[in-house]
Amino acid sequence: MPYTYAYFQKSADFLKEKVDFTPEIAIILGSCLGPFAQEIENPVVVDYKDIPNFLVSTVASHAGKLIFGTICGRKVVCMSGRFHSYEGYDFEQLVIPIRVFKLLGVKTTILTNAAGAVNTGYRPGDVMIISDHIKLNGSSPLRGPNVEEFGPRFFDVSRMYTPELRKLALDCAAGTGIRVHEGVYMFFTGPQFETPAEIRAARILGADAVGMSTVTEALTAAHCGMPLLALSVMTNMAAGVLDRPLTTEEVDETSKVIAGPFSAYMKKIVAAI
Repeated sequence: MPYTYAYFQKSADFLKEKVDFTPEIAIILGSCLGPFAQEIENPVVVDYKDIPNFLVSTVASHAGKLIFGTICGRKVVCMSGRFHSYEGYDFEQLVIPIRVFKLLGVKTTILTNAAGAVNTGYRPGDVMIISDHIKLNGSSPLRGPNVEEFGPRFFDVSRMYTPELRKLALDCAAGTGIRVHEGVYMFFTGPQFETPAEIRAARILGADAVGMSTVTEALTAAHCGMPLLALSVMTNMAAGVLDRPLTTEEVDETSKVIAGPFSAYMKKIVAAI
């Protein structure tokens, strides 16, 4: 499939007919973090399956809806549910949401995810502001013919996770009751959880948390020159840190506990951008 500028424009044109404003901020909600979407005022909801040239989320905990509205007076578009390579999508397909956001006029993107804590100083319920990432698996989402309208063939990623937004997020953490860190996120393809040996290797390489998402969206945002903030919610200690198996039930339970405080934290960030 040739992913031309017109391919993404078709999705954006469809969505522009649904709303009468330009969203300033795009928010992508990760696994079990969907309750934040309930904070959106005057929502306009569009199912992913109805958007031309878009993708469909297959993960049970992801609603699969694009929500336009207002949070703290700011116009936003929110993805309740994201896409992963483990669902069967090619890495090149994973550029679609960010590029559509760019065409909608979005100026800043916030990514969130559920992650496993590699850093033994972290604990479930903590939030990590991503300062950098490690990606040794899978191809780049920017593989294939470059679409010059979005960005150059070769591009710098040393400031991919925008330092100014990271500082803002750290400042907003005060008074939330959430332990917030800055750290490095390491991408694994999934869908299986990582092995204890892989987690030991990740720690040696400098990773503080691991997960199966986010980096494809971050790379696409960097290619578009879009400011980016990414937040990982520690839903569990990574494999081998504790002497017990990992389960999706543990991830879900921690997500339920952190949902309220995390939503309040996100609202502070949106208001401050």
